[in-house]
Amino acid sequence: MLTEQDKAFLDFWEKNRVAKKRWVRQLSVGMPLGVSLVFATVTNLFAGWYSRAQMVLFREQSSLILVLIIAAVATVLFIVIFSARHRWEMNEQRYLELINRQSS
Repeated sequence: MLTEQDKAFLDFWEKNRVAKKRWVRQLSVGMPLGVSLVFATVTNLFAGWYSRAQMVLFREQSSLILVLIIAAVATVLFIVIFSARHRWEMNEQRYLELINRQSS
């Protein structure tokens, strides 16, 4: 027997499962988490708490800044894609379990 919440989820997921899998929609899911993680890392780097890292940053500035930007973009993209796909897979698994429970 399914609860009202389970039935509501089944209706919601049947209507939205294809739309939630699109990559444009996935960007909006994990973007705040990825950007906040990169922002915290950059803030930590430029805060100056580790003086040796500050010296290396300012000595090799031209190539290191490019590497840091590429790493930041890669981190944001990884978190965005991973969190969105993970959330979609969790909802899909729940949907399939409820369908199996409903049919039995």
